[in-house]
Amino acid sequence: MVSFADRVNAWVAASFVGTWFKLEGCGHPKERIGSRFLTEIRAGLTTWAAMAYIISVNASILKDTGGTCVCTTDDQCVSDDVYLACVSDVQRDLITTTAAVSALASFLMGLLANLPVGLAPGLGLNAYFTYSVVGFHGSGTITYREALAAVFMEGWIFFFLSLLGLRQWLARVMPQSLVLAVGAGIGLFIAFVGLSSGGLFVVGGDTTNLVGLGGCPAGDYQDGLPYYCASHVLQNPTMWLGIFIGGILTVLMMMYRIKGAILIGIFLVSIISWPRDSAVTYFPHNSSGDDLFDFFKKVVTFRPLEKIGNALDYNYGNGRVWYALITFLYVDILDTTGTLYSMAKFAGLRDPVTLDFENSTIAYCVDAFSISMGALMGTSPVTAFIESATGISEGGKTGITAITIGFAFFISIFFAPIFASIPPWATGGALVIVGSLMIRNVREINWDYIGDAVPAFLTIIIIPLTYNIAYGVIAGVISYILLNGIPWLLRKISQDRIVPPTYDLAEPWVIPPGSIIPGWIQYLMGRKNDAVLQDVALEPRERSQSPDDMSRIKSNDPDIVLEKPLST
Repeated sequence: MVSFADRVNAWVAASFVGTWFKLEGCGHPKERIGSRFLTEIRAGLTTWAAMAYIISVNASILKDTGGTCVCTTDDQCVSDDVYLACVSDVQRDLITTTAAVSALASFLMGLLANLPVGLAPGLGLNAYFTYSVVGFHGSGTITYREALAAVFMEGWIFFFLSLLGLRQWLARVMPQSLVLAVGAGIGLFIAFVGLSSGGLFVVGGDTTNLVGLGGCPAGDYQDGLPYYCASHVLQNPTMWLGIFIGGILTVLMMMYRIKGAILIGIFLVSIISWPRDSAVTYFPHNSSGDDLFDFFKKVVTFRPLEKIGNALDYNYGNGRVWYALITFLYVDILDTTGTLYSMAKFAGLRDPVTLDFENSTIAYCVDAFSISMGALMGTSPVTAFIESATGISEGGKTGITAITIGFAFFISIFFAPIFASIPPWATGGALVIVGSLMIRNVREINWDYIGDAVPAFLTIIIIPLTYNIAYGVIAGVISYILLNGIPWLLRKISQDRIVPPTYDLAEPWVIPPGSIIPGWIQYLMGRKNDAVLQDVALEPRERSQSPDDMSRIKSNDPDIVLEKPLST
């Protein structure tokens, strides 16, 4: 018996919408088998539920830069009420910005590239932006405004690299162990942020060992050293609330495949923290608490960008701006490119020979454009989210899934007071969980050959210990070149007489298959038959038995892990 849902799916498939998105039954020669309109809608909502935590987490991390607020003291204004009030306004702006740029990027990805992938400001990239480039309350190498200008320029460089086909080729030419190590190192970095004062505050400062146990009430800080506990460590009730509700309970929900488990955990901790007379309140009875509570009571409102909109400082004469730009460029190449390849493979949209996927050039151009638009709105680089796998496993195969994600983020813009009132101990558990998922990639690193293992390990360990992704990447690349280049040179000079005994265990480095020239250029050159635009036999779509369990997706499909670590 034909149901109402079947009629709706058939009607949409027969329309212009069905043809544009290649829904099954539209008659297009490359229609995507199994794609249904209502299934795409459900898949989009599922992905949004898995991604929505980024609205609060991104704002929580980026507000540590201080935004456009100016600190005039040497103590980073940690006790300056006027400065902290300005930072609170920046955080509220960032809530709006994160939802808005996520809506724009996801909508364009669905409409133009026809891919079921959601985009938003990426975790890891925002941590690098905050703690390595701008620094806590503007104590870094360049200002917040200059960092936005670097991101803006990075987006346009990405755009031209994507048009020329270089972006995807550069990512594929990297040694696989280093690609995986960068993701694992970022995972440790994110987890450390979640455990430190920007999250649960389990870890604090220590004058002897650099880091030590935290979790003490504010009254027990050492004189002049915020977040350095003099006594009563691990006795702050907000820390234990974040650990058990935002951490343990969230993981249990993920184990039982509850949709949106991370989002549920964040909101549970937040709701418990909202009553003003509790020991874990986010709205204490003081000036800053009153200000936070007044904004929270608005519930539904639209907040324009008062502090961070179009705040760029185009100071490209500063060499440090270019240093940050190049680092953003490199890390983002690994991030977005790997995610899109993994999601395209999981959705069955990738060519198994060239390893390219449908509309890849358009997809990369959309991502690049969104990076620049995000900079104009005051946020760090936008990237594709591997949480898109949750929607793909629900049946999402077309851009309708991404458009649904974008629409859900658009609705979120008008609930900024709710998202702005999520405390850091509510998001700290989410950061640790995301970090634990990213670290899984170490399983795929080639530990059997020391020439691959040491560069990968240096990358992993230096990223969190230096609070700088760039330093880890640089250490990994340089050590890889030295440890593999010197034996290669000795082997050539000695005509294969001087060779490391375990050389045959080394990870092979090869030029990736497929042309570096994108399909549209080949088409214009008249090589129509060789262009990527031609029909190819796509890979069979692999589906997880559990549509909601991200861990099973990663463990059952090793190629997803191999090609890209978790990016949030």
